[in-house]
Amino acid sequence: MTQDIALFKAMSAKMNYLDQRQKLLAQNVANADTPNYRPKDLTKADFSSVLKNLTEGPVKSVHLETTDKKHIPAAGEVDTGKTQERKVTYEVAPAGNAVVLEEELIKASQNTMDYNMMTSLYAKSIGMMKTAIGRGQ
Repeated sequence: MTQDIALFKAMSAKMNYLDQRQKLLAQNVANADTPNYRPKDLTKADFSSVLKNLTEGPVKSVHLETTDKKHIPAAGEVDTGKTQERKVTYEVAPAGNAVVLEEELIKASQNTMDYNMMTSLYAKSIGMMKTAIGRGQ
């Protein structure tokens, strides 16, 4: 039943992503002393590139419509902050290992929190569906 609902598909995909990412982060921690090991991580899905791929072409377009001065202005109408260059945070040990345990543990902790949030959202959504069909919780 839930496999056909887009919301549940999206939550399942996110949970699968977080599961795969946790495996990679655990491998990074496990190989913290392995010579020449480089940490691995999954790249996040970029919503803007997905939207761009969906709206490319002469007929398809998405633009911000502002009919009131209180609306959010279009992209070219707002000053943007300075883009700050991100420093390279990985240190490389003399043995060639680039795993920084503190960074990997922070990433793993954030990943766990994200996964817990998704499971909570999933359970709440199932509860709302049960309530909607009259079965309560």
